[in-house]
Amino acid sequence: MPVRRLVLDVDKTIDEPDLIHLASVIESVSGVKAVNIAVTEIDIETVGTNVTVEGDDIDVGALTEAIQHTGAVVHSIDEIVAGAYLLDNKPRSR
Repeated sequence: MPVRRLVLDVDKTIDEPDLIHLASVIESVSGVKAVNIAVTEIDIETVGTNVTVEGDDIDVGALTEAIQHTGAVVHSIDEIVAGAYLLDNKPRSR
């Protein structure tokens, strides 16, 4: 089952890695075709980000390892899209 999109909650320190380096490392992972990093919060020592990754068959283990190798921390996988094509989430109304 090919993983096509992941949305990750990733924290990093203020100084390292910088966002350009983090994006470059993520983009180099097997199966990754595009990456978007959005800063969600900043405090004295850390920067919280949402990282969205899309591709054809993302190697999730290699992606997590690559992010952690930069010194950043993956807190959670908040969304995953897998299968033959990209499928957008449709929020339910209650």
